[in-house]
Amino acid sequence: MPTALSEEVQLRVKILFKAEERAFASELLASDCGNNLPFCANSTPSELDRIRCAALKLSEGEIAKLKKAVVLAKLDWRDLLVAAGFADDVYAHEQWFPD
Repeated sequence: MPTALSEEVQLRVKILFKAEERAFASELLASDCGNNLPFCANSTPSELDRIRCAALKLSEGEIAKLKKAVVLAKLDWRDLLVAAGFADDVYAHEQWFPD
């Protein structure tokens, strides 16, 4: 069951991706980067923001890179947080905003 995206994640998707790619990027995050992740079964959309923002940051607005980031999240989302620079500060994702 897909997990809804928070408004903050939706905003970042809108900024990063072209209009024709936004629906796919959003669906990928909702269905493959949500409550299906290890230890995230009961997480709310806002509790998933840190992981999803990490995936978005690494995507650099490219669907192929977003897919790779989601695969990494499924393997171990902590590695995704490290790669995005969000591992040491639980609020770092809130400070990150795409250009």
